[in-house]
Amino acid sequence: MALKPNGEILDDFQFEVTDREIHVLNAPSPAATAGLAIGDEILKRAENTFM
Repeated sequence: MALKPNGEILDDFQFEVTDREIHVLNAPSPAATAGLAIGDEILKRAENTFM
């Protein structure tokens, strides 16, 4: 599990976007069950950020 800077547990996925990258944080197993939804979110963020 990932922790926020204040020490709280991050309960859900978090996306960090830079000028050239998209990172999916806190994607523990069974993240595969949400793989298609995560992929959709990455696509939306890529279209908004890089196009």
